[in-house]
Amino acid sequence: MTKPLALIDAAWRAGMAPEPQLTVSEWADRHRLLPSTSAEPGRWRTDRTPYLGGIMDALSTGSPFERVVFMKGAQVGGTEAGLNWLGYIIHHAPGLALLVMPSLDMVRRNTRTRIDPLIETTPELRQRIAPPRTRDSSNTAFAKAFPGGNLVMAGANSASGLRSTPARYLFLDEVDGFPADADGEGDPVDLAVKRTATYRGRRKIFLCSTPTVQGESRIEAAYQESDQRRYHVPCRDCGEYQPLEWRNVHWPEEDRRAAYMTCNACGSVWHERDKPALLAAGEWRATAPGDGRTAGFHLSSLYSPFETWGEVAAEHGRVHRDPSRLQVWVNTALGETWEDRSGEAVDADALTGRREHWGETMPPGVAILTAGVDVQNDRLEIQVIGWGRDEESWVIDYRTIWGDPSGAALWSDLDTLLLQTWTHGAMQQPMPLRAVCVDTGGHHTLMAYEFVRRRLRRRVWGIKGRGGQGVPVWPRRSSRGKGGAPLFIVGVDAIKDTLAARLSVTEPGPGAIHFPANLDRAYFDQLASERVRTKYVNGRPQRHWVPSRPGIRNEALDTFVYAQAALHGLYAAGFRLNDEAAAVEAMAASNAARPTVPPAVIRSAWMDG
Repeated sequence: MTKPLALIDAAWRAGMAPEPQLTVSEWADRHRLLPSTSAEPGRWRTDRTPYLGGIMDALSTGSPFERVVFMKGAQVGGTEAGLNWLGYIIHHAPGLALLVMPSLDMVRRNTRTRIDPLIETTPELRQRIAPPRTRDSSNTAFAKAFPGGNLVMAGANSASGLRSTPARYLFLDEVDGFPADADGEGDPVDLAVKRTATYRGRRKIFLCSTPTVQGESRIEAAYQESDQRRYHVPCRDCGEYQPLEWRNVHWPEEDRRAAYMTCNACGSVWHERDKPALLAAGEWRATAPGDGRTAGFHLSSLYSPFETWGEVAAEHGRVHRDPSRLQVWVNTALGETWEDRSGEAVDADALTGRREHWGETMPPGVAILTAGVDVQNDRLEIQVIGWGRDEESWVIDYRTIWGDPSGAALWSDLDTLLLQTWTHGAMQQPMPLRAVCVDTGGHHTLMAYEFVRRRLRRRVWGIKGRGGQGVPVWPRRSSRGKGGAPLFIVGVDAIKDTLAARLSVTEPGPGAIHFPANLDRAYFDQLASERVRTKYVNGRPQRHWVPSRPGIRNEALDTFVYAQAALHGLYAAGFRLNDEAAAVEAMAASNAARPTVPPAVIRSAWMDG
C-alpha cells in the first residue's frame, strides 16, 4: 500500500474506532479548568480531593451503578464533582440531562456562578455550546444545548419543569432542600425520576445533599438503601484502616484550633499536616450489602483539605450549647442527620424550677429588647424579651392589657407600654424596645393594621403566622395588608422548633433562655402548651405544631415566638446582634471602670440652722 493510501486507511480506521472509555475523574484531570473565582483556580486535580475519585467514577458510563448517592458535609467538593460529571456528559457521553435544584431562584444563581463559568473556562465545553444571548436561544439560564444532547435545569418547586423533559442523566442537587410537593403534583424527586424511565438500564441518577432531620431526610433514606460506603484511611503506625470520625477528634484544653485526630485502634496521634497523606492512601469501603444498583457515599468535613480539624472543633465550641445552631453543625460539618426532639413534651415543672432572681434592673448580658403582641377578644398579651450574645435570651416583662380591641383606648394603652424603657444596670441607662411584632391574624385585623401602619418607623410590624415546613422565619419581602400596611408572613413552626430545642439548654450561654422569679405557673403551662405531630402527605412526613390538649391557652408561647420573629426582622434589615452585644459589654466595662465621685455638698448657714 502506498504511503498516501496508508495514511487514508489509518485515518479511516481511527474515525471508525469507538470513543476511548474515560471515567469522570480522568476526564476532569484532562480537561477541567477551575475559574479565577475558585478558591484554587487552574487545572483540576483529583489528587487534591482523592475521595471524590470514587464518587465521580461511579457516575461514569462504564460503571455498573444506576444510582449514586452522596450524603456529605460542607467544604468537601461535592458540587465540583457534580460539575465534572456534567462536563463529562457534554463532552464525552452526550445525552439528555436534567439538573434539579430546590428552587428556580437557585437554578438562576447556580447557572450564573457555576454552570456558565464551567463552560467558559473549559475549551472542550465552550466549543460545544453556543455563546449566551444568541438568537437561537440554545444557551439560557435554564437550558444548554450541545451536539447530541441538552442540559435542562429546573426547580423542584416547578412541576412543569419536572414533567416535560425526558432524561438519561438526572442530577438532584441538595435534595433535602426540595419541597415536599411540586405544585400539588406530588413529590418532586418521584416526578424527576419518572423522566428517566425510558432509559432504564442506561440511566444515571445522582442524588447529592447535606442531610437535615433524622427520619425526614431524603438523602439519608437514599443512602440507607445503598451499599453505604465510607472512606477509610490507614493509620501511619499500625496500618489499621478506619473512617475519620468526630469521636476521635481531641484538642488541648482551651485550644480547639489545635485539634488532632487519634487512631481508633492504636491511639497514635495524627496532626493536620498528616491529612494529605491519609487521604491519598484512603479507599472507599462498603458497609452494607445494598441493592447492587446503588452506590452510596458518606463524607464529613473532617476529610476536607479546605477546612482543618481545628476549625471544625472551634465551630463546635461556638454552637454546642445552642441546639438550633448545633443542628446546622451536625448537618454541615459531620454530614449527619439531626435527631429532632422538639416533638417531645416540654416539662413545665422543670421550667418553673429554673426561675432566677436578677433584681429590679436587667441582667448585664442583655443587648437589645424586642416584644411580641397577641390580640385576643378582650385583651392584649405582651411579652418583652432581652437578647444577648449568640441569642441567649431573658424574659424581661409579661403584661396583659384588658379591654376592647375594637376601640382606640386599648391600643393607646399598648402604645404607652411600647414606648416604655427598661433599666439596664450595667449600662446605667434605660433601654427601649428595638422592634415589635403584632399579630394581625385575629378578629380585630383592621385595628391591628391601623396601629402598626402609624408606627412603622419605630419598627412596629404587623405579622401573620404561617405553620408548616419550609416557611422561612422572616420573609424576603412583605405583602400588603388591609389599609396599605406592610404585612410580614412569619414561619412560626420554624421558630417553635428553635424554641423547643433551646428550652432544653440548662446552662447559661448561647441559646439559653432565662426566666425571672415573678413568672407564675400559668406562664410555663402556656409556654409548654404545644408539641409536634407528624402526618404523612403523599408518603412524606409533614411536621405540625399542635396543642398538647384541647382548649389549652398558649399566649406565652405565641408572644415569645413573635418577639423572636421581631429579632429576625432586625436581622433582615442588617442588624448584627453580636456586634451590639460587644458594644454593650464595652460600655458596661467602661462604666464599671469609672471611679465613683461622691456628690459635692454645699452647706449654708440656713442648712446649719
